[in-house]
Amino acid sequence: MKFRLKRLPRKQRVRPLSRVHIKIRNGQLEIMGMGAWYSYWRDPYHLLLTLPWSGFLVLICIFYVTINAVFALAYWVGGDCIANARPGSFLDAFFFSVQTLASIGYGAMYPKTTYANIIVTIEAMIGVMGIAMLTGLAFARFSRPTARVIFSRVALITVYEGMPTLTFRTANQRRNMILEAQMRVYLMRDEVTAEGQFMRRIYDLKLLRNQTPSFSLSWSVMHVIDQSSPLYGMTPESLIQTNTMLIASVSGIDETVAQVLHARHSYGADEILWNKRFVDIMHQTPDGHRYVDYQHFHEVLPLD
Repeated sequence: MKFRLKRLPRKQRVRPLSRVHIKIRNGQLEIMGMGAWYSYWRDPYHLLLTLPWSGFLVLICIFYVTINAVFALAYWVGGDCIANARPGSFLDAFFFSVQTLASIGYGAMYPKTTYANIIVTIEAMIGVMGIAMLTGLAFARFSRPTARVIFSRVALITVYEGMPTLTFRTANQRRNMILEAQMRVYLMRDEVTAEGQFMRRIYDLKLLRNQTPSFSLSWSVMHVIDQSSPLYGMTPESLIQTNTMLIASVSGIDETVAQVLHARHSYGADEILWNKRFVDIMHQTPDGHRYVDYQHFHEVLPLD
C-alpha cells in the first residue's frame, strides 16, 4: 500500500508557536515572550472590545486621522483636481477628505476631474463601511455585560467553629441583584509527582456555601481546612515555596439586563494572612435596622 502526502492549503498550515516564558511571582503567573501567536494585533476585534474606553477613543482618532491623511495625499498627488481648493495645499485636501468620508458635503469644495471622482467614490465606500463598523463596535462594547464585584484585598486562614478555615470577602457594588450566583475557588501550586515530573496542579476547594439565590450585598466565602483539603498541613513558608495561588470565580445573572456575568480574582501566597479575622461590617441601628459599612471591607484584626 502506498501513501501520498497531501500538502495543506496555505490557510490551513499551522505556524509554529513562539517560545513562551512563564514567570511565577508571589503565586501570580506572568507570561512573557508570547510572540505572534498571542499578539493582540492578530485579533483586532478582541483588542477593540477589551481596550479601556480611553484607549479605544485614542485608537479610533489615530485611525481617522490616518485614513484622511492617506486620501488627502491621493488628492494632492492628483494635482489641481478639487474645485475651490488652493493649488498644492495638502491642508485643503485633508479637510476635503474629512467632508467626503463623513458625507458632509458643504459644496464649497468638490471634485472637478475624473481622477478626483474615482478617489471620492472609493473614499465614500470606505466611509460607509467605517461608520457601520464603528457603530457595531460601540454597541458591542456598551452591550457587553460587566460585573462590578469587589473582592477583599487579602484572604485569611482563621478559625471558624473550631476549625481552621480559609475565608475571603466579596461584594456586589451595584444596587441590583446577581441572581443564582455561584462561587468557585481553585488552588494552584507547584508539585513534583512520584516519577519526579514537575507540574502545576489545580485543586477545587470545597466551600461551605458555593451558591446563593441572590447576591446583593456581601458574601463571606469559606473553605474548611480538614484532612481532605489541599491546604491541610500547609504553612506560610510552604505556600511561598510551592508558589501557591488562589483563584476565585463568581458568575450569575444580572437581574437588570438578564445576562450572565463573570468576575474573578486571585490571591498570591503573600496575600493569604494567617491568624487574622475580618473587621465586622454588619451593624445595627438603635431602631433595629441592619446596614453594611463597606469602609472596613478590607480591614483585618488579629485573632483574640
